Amino acid sequence: MNRFRISPFGLALLCTALATPALAAHRLAYPKAYRDGIVADYFGTRIPAPYRWMENLSSPRLARWIAAENRLTDAYLAKLPLRRVFYRRLRALWNYAKETPPIQRGHWLFFDRNTGLENQAVVYVQHGPHGVPRPILNPNRLSPNGGIALAGWSPSPNGHYLAYALSVGGSDWETVHVLDVRTGRSLPHVVHWVKFSGLSWTKNSQGFFYSRYPKPPSGHAISVRLRDQTLYYHWIAKPQSDDPVIYARTDHPEWIIDGSVSENGRYLFIDFQFRITRNELYYMNLGNPMKPDLMAPVHPLFVRDDASYTPIGTRGETVYVQTDKDAPMGRVIAVNLKHPSPAHWRTVIPEQARSVLVSAHLADGRLLVHRMVVAKSRLALYNLHGLWVRAIPVPDPMGTVGGISARSDSPDVYYAFTSFLRPGEIARFNVPTGRSSVFFRPRVHFDPAHYVVSQIFYPSTGGVKVPMFIVYRKGIRLDGHRPTILYGYGGFDITLTPHFSPSVATWLRLGGIYAMANLRGGGVYGQAWHEAGMLGHKQNVFNDFANAARWLIRNHFTDTAHLGIMGYSNGGLLTGASVTQNPHLFGAVYIGHGVLDMLRFQKFSGGEYWISEYGTSSKKKDFRWLDAYSPLQNLKKGVCYPPTIITTSTDDDRVVPSNSYKFAAQMQYDQGCNNPILLHVAHATSHIYMPTDKEIRHAADNWGFIGTEIGMRVH
Repeated sequence: MNRFRISPFGLALLCTALATPALAAHRLAYPKAYRDGIVADYFGTRIPAPYRWMENLSSPRLARWIAAENRLTDAYLAKLPLRRVFYRRLRALWNYAKETPPIQRGHWLFFDRNTGLENQAVVYVQHGPHGVPRPILNPNRLSPNGGIALAGWSPSPNGHYLAYALSVGGSDWETVHVLDVRTGRSLPHVVHWVKFSGLSWTKNSQGFFYSRYPKPPSGHAISVRLRDQTLYYHWIAKPQSDDPVIYARTDHPEWIIDGSVSENGRYLFIDFQFRITRNELYYMNLGNPMKPDLMAPVHPLFVRDDASYTPIGTRGETVYVQTDKDAPMGRVIAVNLKHPSPAHWRTVIPEQARSVLVSAHLADGRLLVHRMVVAKSRLALYNLHGLWVRAIPVPDPMGTVGGISARSDSPDVYYAFTSFLRPGEIARFNVPTGRSSVFFRPRVHFDPAHYVVSQIFYPSTGGVKVPMFIVYRKGIRLDGHRPTILYGYGGFDITLTPHFSPSVATWLRLGGIYAMANLRGGGVYGQAWHEAGMLGHKQNVFNDFANAARWLIRNHFTDTAHLGIMGYSNGGLLTGASVTQNPHLFGAVYIGHGVLDMLRFQKFSGGEYWISEYGTSSKKKDFRWLDAYSPLQNLKKGVCYPPTIITTSTDDDRVVPSNSYKFAAQMQYDQGCNNPILLHVAHATSHIYMPTDKEIRHAADNWGFIGTEIGMRVH
């Protein structure tokens, strides 16, 4: 998602020194946060909740407190020389072209391109792989400051239309528009209150399936608890009020519904899901693809909610499915739609013990398979009987494939490739010939020859060995005092993989070390690894992270004073729990948009969807483990916490910002020494979106703060 060469971006010399407090020679005067007397009772355990009032996101008192916190943080950060140097070098490094793999629709290719520092990427179309790109949708003209985000887009099968979703401040709430690609004009009818939804066109290009929720109460769109998502069909020539309901389930109002049309246009597959890694799957036979029967009956395929089932494509009445049913590392099966019981399944590509099946795609009548071997991508081609055809070489064995764009009716496959030292490029693979070529490669002022990437395996609790990537400049002296950033996530079956980040590259160029651990809770070794870090086993994740820190210290990469930790979202939970459990193990902490109140996360926005990962405080057994590690409830008065910066956004409707507000207020109240505890609250950004100018400033703030506190000094 991010990208970088070595070159002098200024004359400032950065060197390491013993970590000392940056500015806080005395305790900061934090804005006073009102504390009320609320005490919650959980199965006889009484827990104070003095900042519950911060859950009212429209509170004037809260707005004043946020403004005061931002003034304090801005004033502190403005005095950091490293922040200014980091911003200047990061902005220069960021300024290179970036593209996404093209989506093929007939002879047309659609893709995103950002020339370098544009706030948002522009959508282009071109005729075939050698055509001339033409811009068709520029979100920067809709909102020069990036306040309106282009959240996603989907071209019609004939390439004549582009459905695109806009959101205010990058919120998960989206409004869908349709662009006539030939004229450049948007059609008059729009679709409102779309969230957590794909856009899947029928073969005739007259409309698409989408999922939406009921309109939320006025003023509560950020925090409202989500229920009753419904699958609809939208005719592009008609208003949304005419859209028919395709599928709804009043018996499971909290589940997510999504629809996808097979490439040949004959079938609609309906994904029905509540658990993170499990789903049910249904289908409709739409009949004639050019005159689809939207009232066709819905048939069940897999309805036990016992595994993941992802349709890959169809051949006649056979659907190829990626699943981890009886195969924790993943396999591909062929299922007859009229006889879907397991007794009739045919395994096409069996599970492999040493690699995780990430995705499979029909490509020119064959199967393109993407596997991960300990977080490193491998590609291979098979025929539809599961016979191996060839391996597809990737540019770097320590890299990551993403964004695979393939079709059963096209000989060309496009995919993105990146690594810690290799900016994102796009490869074109021709299935019949087996030849690969470069479709797009950026020119970046970063020389990978100056750096080294290694993957080590360190011991953690329970006798497991945890993988960790370490990246640093060749030839630096590992004297045990190097400023080092340790990053982690550890949840939701998500595998952290090597990718090019301008922020990491800037850090490396300044002489820092970067480490990224593949903690339990992720998917690096399949479902068993995920399950070992979820629900009642969540403490394994925090243990793995602490043991990664201890390994780095024990092996003389760094020491406590020079070690910073960073995490975002579920990774913000990770760093929040880590600093409360091991406050003296780290030199500085970044907590980004974290889930920090584990006793109440499920009450807001989409938090209920995470119950399968975390559990819920409404159950006595779950409450015990949640209360044991919840960052907010485990802060202690008088403890000396390391320098910490906490970030969120007023528009974050995925992890609602009250998590960060409450945690920051409590941490400032409890802090037992002069180390700074800072909160920065952004506006017109969200959990997954920032315009480029804000993203660069945000990165400079956080890396500049952490770097300063762990001893990266400017002279």
